[in-house]
Amino acid sequence: MGTDIPSSMDAILLTGPNRFEFTSVPTPSPVEDEVLCRVRAVAICGTDPKIVRGVFAGTWPPSYPAIIGHEWAGEVVALGPNIAASEKLASKWRPGTRVAGESHKGCGVCENCMTGNYTICQNYGDLAAGHRHYGFTAPGAYAQYIACSVKTLHRLPDNLTFEEGAMLDTAAVALRGVRRGQIEAGDTVAIVGSGPVGILAMQFARAAGAKQVIVVGRGARLRQAEALGAVTVDCEHTDPVRRVLDLTDGYGAEVVIECAGTREACMRAIDMTKRGGRVVMVGIPTDRVEIPWSKIVLDQIDMVGVRSNPNTSTPALALIANGAVKVRPIVTHIFPLRDFGIALSTFVERRDGAMKVVLIP
Repeated sequence: MGTDIPSSMDAILLTGPNRFEFTSVPTPSPVEDEVLCRVRAVAICGTDPKIVRGVFAGTWPPSYPAIIGHEWAGEVVALGPNIAASEKLASKWRPGTRVAGESHKGCGVCENCMTGNYTICQNYGDLAAGHRHYGFTAPGAYAQYIACSVKTLHRLPDNLTFEEGAMLDTAAVALRGVRRGQIEAGDTVAIVGSGPVGILAMQFARAAGAKQVIVVGRGARLRQAEALGAVTVDCEHTDPVRRVLDLTDGYGAEVVIECAGTREACMRAIDMTKRGGRVVMVGIPTDRVEIPWSKIVLDQIDMVGVRSNPNTSTPALALIANGAVKVRPIVTHIFPLRDFGIALSTFVERRDGAMKVVLIP
């Protein structure tokens, strides 16, 4: 690596459930098809607080100590040997190239990867097989540098800031939900959950031609959804299912995208779906959810899940760059990396209307 790249870097190191420290660790070196990137902005994802608490310990992360964080943008600073050996690749990913990352890199050889479904790689978690899930099973971006495969990188357009680039992973998940919903021009779409994924899904649904997009949520987040063009339903002050039915002449929405991940939200999503409609599950419930199978069968409702964002980062980035989808309004707070504890509390407690909290290493 270049002489200007330090041998050690600042990072947030998880040492156990609910234990983390701002410390110095060795700077990684890129191998094979990797490049080393300087992280310029990294956002807190809704899954990160659960990882910090140890909810998925043994899986995310597989062991301690660990560096998590997967919603990031930065710039290339050094090339791995395979990239450097290719004139074409070395030119594309030369140092100084501004990039935004996604978290999944499949093994590349299993059946799912070969058909483009690399986020459900059959060799998930097997680093020896080539799989990487940065910030989950492989070192992430709560650090000054990250070594990652070029397969997970997307060139950041000049008109987007690093903070906006750090929204790409979230935006691409939202777009994946919209695509799984097979939204057609003229559809009514209901989004359950007014967090970052829900607000971005609302914008992508509008871009896909939805006639009306209803967002169910509460508080400052719901007001932000309204400001960006959604028809809003406040679940704290009204029955959201009844209200969605009222807004759709009693039929329900053709497509419902569940982005909250709570048991109650999952049940509501099914109840507000039109006969013959589709329910897209984007949120990850941690509680057991009982599904009304008789309604699914008799109303012939399709239910599909969403695992991250395979093949949606490029189109999502294009829609962000051309202004069709706005990510800057959801970036509400920015902290230096050393203030991770304060940033995490701000995010979890939604202090001062916090939506997306970004850290600057």
